[in-house]
Amino acid sequence: MSPRSASVNEELRRRSRERLLQATVELVAERGYEATTLGDIADRAGTARGLVSYYFPGKRQLLQSAVHRLMHLTLGSALEREPRSDDGRERLARAVDAILGLARDEPLLMRTHMAGILQAEGFVQCPEQQRLAELLRDTVTRYGSADVDTDYPLLRALLMGAVVAVLLPGAPMPPARLRAELFQRYGLDWELGFPPDGGPPGGTFPQRARP
Repeated sequence: MSPRSASVNEELRRRSRERLLQATVELVAERGYEATTLGDIADRAGTARGLVSYYFPGKRQLLQSAVHRLMHLTLGSALEREPRSDDGRERLARAVDAILGLARDEPLLMRTHMAGILQAEGFVQCPEQQRLAELLRDTVTRYGSADVDTDYPLLRALLMGAVVAVLLPGAPMPPARLRAELFQRYGLDWELGFPPDGGPPGGTFPQRARP
């Protein structure tokens, strides 16, 4: 049997990494961070235990990469959802709704992720995070930003703050209220994106001038 080509080996490594990332979000969402071991993740992914350490320096870094991948996939799906739109305001609205939707639908996973970012290891710069950043930067560009290098980090910070507010134990903010605040900040109509049932909080939604 002839040896596998470099491209085949690369594809096999990519698939193994993807399986590990998917297994991580599944197990942490089901059991929590502390109850999930690297061995559990390897077993769920159907890979050797040593591959986890080969790809990731530790469980915290693995989780961050896994959640960044989930955020990238969720955001990409929202932006490409039919009817597809190239309008920058619609795409920004979808981005806000996608991230708030993750906080609503995956509270344990997202709370664990946000807590991990505040640990000593800090924010992990991984390929999954870079792909997520590229998608958000493109969204800011299409929205019409004249200074993407300033506006992208601000949007990222606002989204992270909104996720924390949704998940804050004992004093969570309603996602619809946070959506309204973000939409008003960016001059987005309530009907853009994927509006929740019931209309905007308070029954009114004054609009700011469009950029």
